[in-house]
Amino acid sequence: MTTSLVVTVVGPDRPGIVNRLSDAAQRLGANWEASRMANLAGQFAGMVHFEVPDDRADALAKALAALESPDLHVVIARSQAGGAAPARRHVRLELMGHDRPGIVRELSGSLAERGVSIEELETHVSSAAMAGGDLFKVKALLAVPASLPDAELRRGLEALANEMMVDVELGETAGR
Repeated sequence: MTTSLVVTVVGPDRPGIVNRLSDAAQRLGANWEASRMANLAGQFAGMVHFEVPDDRADALAKALAALESPDLHVVIARSQAGGAAPARRHVRLELMGHDRPGIVRELSGSLAERGVSIEELETHVSSAAMAGGDLFKVKALLAVPASLPDAELRRGLEALANEMMVDVELGETAGR
């Protein structure tokens, strides 16, 4: 049996943060399953999913927590293998429109109302030189309940896109 540890690390970006995480995991026989990391406004923000034998999970959690410092924050979430997940399919979403406050809130609210989970979300603002102002762009991977028909999801998002004056594209993903 294994335990999953999902670790979030945030602090001023500097060399060696990823090495410290991987060193702790390697010493305790954990497997680095998946990760997402970025430099956002000069801050390192990283999430890592480790799989570790149950008898070493406490030691790994302790070693990772020891990386905490006044300028490096570490949060650890632990879980065991769960039961069967509800039937879902993965759908890619792309959104683009003039930047303004509230886009993510409105989009996420619309998705939550339909029982859709956001598994991955990437956003950024870029210059819209030809149109003037800035463009807000979203790329997301959605986990859509099997009970929600494609047509209903599309109708809901198209109505939201018209209301928000943004462009939305949906596409199924093959095997994720």
